[in-house]
Amino acid sequence: MMASQFMFSIRWLSAVAPVVVIPMFAGAQPTSEPELPRTAWGKPNLQGVWDYRTLTPLQRPTGRDQTVLSEEEAALRQERASAARQERATRRRPGTPGSYNAFWFDNTTNIAPDRRTSLIVDPPSGRLPPLKPEALRQVGQIDADLPGQRPVRYRSGGIGADGPEDRGIAERCLVGFSSGPPIVPAGYNQNIQVFQTPDYVVILNEMVHDARIVPLDGRPHLSDNLRQWMGDSRGYWDADTLVIETSNFSNKTASFNPFATMALGTGDTMNLTERLTRISDDFLLYEFT
Repeated sequence: MMASQFMFSIRWLSAVAPVVVIPMFAGAQPTSEPELPRTAWGKPNLQGVWDYRTLTPLQRPTGRDQTVLSEEEAALRQERASAARQERATRRRPGTPGSYNAFWFDNTTNIAPDRRTSLIVDPPSGRLPPLKPEALRQVGQIDADLPGQRPVRYRSGGIGADGPEDRGIAERCLVGFSSGPPIVPAGYNQNIQVFQTPDYVVILNEMVHDARIVPLDGRPHLSDNLRQWMGDSRGYWDADTLVIETSNFSNKTASFNPFATMALGTGDTMNLTERLTRISDDFLLYEFT
């Protein structure tokens, strides 16, 4: 479908301290080589709880060629986001049911420290390639010739209420809209916890509570006829970067789905490469292609 690279940083969260924000983001290089935390067996220590929320959008706004915001633009956007968050936090609607309030929507008020206008770094446009005409029928089951057809191609919503198969897979908590893989900032529950042993890395998503176990022992991938919701991941170290290659995704998921509704049923075409590099005590660089 496409082979585009996306980069964004993840901020470390401590259970007893506030979020620490370091002015380094999405490929920016440290001015000096820090002594990074390492495990007892000598590999970079990626363990901890990491927060990946950001104001920077996945795609660059249409009609905009600017790759980086000016300092003034960045400050203004953050100021407006902070004011909007404060307004939502103090809003009171007694007796009126509604969505989560600002406490649960854990949107940040900070853009990427390097002031990028998109998380996408390749293509240079900072945007996803347009869908081909024949792919449009995959998006939200909009084709009038496919009324009520399974599999349901909605994330949330559905085609009926006779059984779980008639509801969207996110509504059934089978997948989350930000948990991935790949992991993309969206809405809330934007945290992962990483565990390590010499032979495995585990990535636990707060969204939908999925735990992805990644072997590091060089074993081959599963047979092509064995498909899984989160695919079949294998990892290895490239110097101090953990590389995770994932295939064998289910065709009940999407080849790429950063939005509420998109292309469910195409996941078996995806081959995903993720790279995790600890670039400071407080920042983990996450990239995927």
